[in-house]
Amino acid sequence: MSLHNQSSGLHAFAGWLLWFAFIGGLLLIVPAGTLNADHPNFIFIIGALGIWRYGVGVMHFIRGMIFLHIVFPHQRRLAHQALERLKPSHIYLMVTSFRIDSMTTAKVYSSIIKEAASCGYPATVVASVVEMSDEILIKNLWENFAPPAHVSLKIVRIPGTGKRDGLANGFRCIAKDLPDDTALVAVIDGDTELKPGVVGKSAPYFSLYPNVGALTTNETCQVLGSHVMSQWHKLRFAQRHVNMCSMGLAKRVLTLTGRMSFFRASVVTQSSFINDVENDHLKHWRLGTFRFLTGDDKSSWFSLMQRGWDTYYVPDAVIDTWEHPPDKNFFRAARQLMFRWTGNSLRQNHRATKLGIRRLGVLTYYVLWDQRISMWTSLVGLAAAIVAAFKFGFAILVMYLLWIALTRSIITALLIFTGHQIGPMYPILLYFNQIFGALMKIYVTFRLDRQSWTRQKTAAKQSDDLFQRHFNIYSARLMTFGAFCLFFAFIMRLV
Repeated sequence: MSLHNQSSGLHAFAGWLLWFAFIGGLLLIVPAGTLNADHPNFIFIIGALGIWRYGVGVMHFIRGMIFLHIVFPHQRRLAHQALERLKPSHIYLMVTSFRIDSMTTAKVYSSIIKEAASCGYPATVVASVVEMSDEILIKNLWENFAPPAHVSLKIVRIPGTGKRDGLANGFRCIAKDLPDDTALVAVIDGDTELKPGVVGKSAPYFSLYPNVGALTTNETCQVLGSHVMSQWHKLRFAQRHVNMCSMGLAKRVLTLTGRMSFFRASVVTQSSFINDVENDHLKHWRLGTFRFLTGDDKSSWFSLMQRGWDTYYVPDAVIDTWEHPPDKNFFRAARQLMFRWTGNSLRQNHRATKLGIRRLGVLTYYVLWDQRISMWTSLVGLAAAIVAAFKFGFAILVMYLLWIALTRSIITALLIFTGHQIGPMYPILLYFNQIFGALMKIYVTFRLDRQSWTRQKTAAKQSDDLFQRHFNIYSARLMTFGAFCLFFAFIMRLV
């Protein structure tokens, strides 16, 4: 074992000792009888709301584990048998790069060129780039690796007008080849490093399932930031893995992750699909009509759902993303990232539910609605505990903290079964995601027109209409205030 691994192991061990010491301290200061089921303060009486919320999490975990350990291994065997009968005619690896450092760009394209050369299919790397420096770097890497004749390179130069334009131009470049119905397109971000064999592990499922229009892959990450930021991202990917497995069981994965997803070439070369990605927009009753700046992965998912395609998840096809936090301060970086992620999710959510149960299925339809409800239910426990502490005594808040510490420790332990590593900061970060994420969702719900990239430092253009611009700002503030007033009225009544 290396010195680095030994040091990491010791830090993790010390962190776990500190965390369990904290739980022990809470147990010592809770009032006598708290853990007695006959006592009126019994901590495990969480009520109907708690049972419902934890029930949703348990459902996703059980579904995810069934898919990961039982269903998927069987499907993998069937997929490789199907591949022998129907192989992809061509693999396109399309990469969009903009304002990514040279070290990351070199690692990413090196992995892509290696994968294109070793995947066993005729392949084309399509690089959609903005800057000349990226083009020069990619050409130098191509010459150094000298891939075989069945692998080719196409570079698409675009203006720096956003990722959506980069994707659209890349899709049009692929369309010029007139790919057949068996050709596949991997859409890859410029900060995504492919693990060996990701193409070979992903392609067979298009042969097995004719109605799967796209699939996404498992993610790990390398974070160029603080230890807290690194743990936060790794926790996010572990939770993502569980949710993806759960929805993959129904072939209704809720997002085609922009970092790395596979599509049928016959889908992405359709002009209607390209327009959906390039010019996606939302007509809102209060905010008017506005174009989407971020969230291209949600746009592609919604476009496929409209057209009746299924979406799938391949848990053993792994990519490694290079995360560049937008700020050195953890809280500012988390705020910026959550603002973007939650905005993308909610903008897609408001129109996805209109597709109806018949198209989405009962589970997917429920999960989409639950995304709107959970932002409020996630705050009920904390708000009620604080109000009850003022009314009935400080012991109520201590019992609530103990409950949070115990349940988040159990959730962290369950993440071991996902294959992702866990850390002693996970219980705290799980609760941080619950509360801070809920607050961000509520804030964004009333400001769906506000969008921004983190790395590119670009934001969506505001309305040219002065009245509409001011109306959007002040109506959002009024509705946020009104919503919180109703929420706290409910909490006071509850307590």
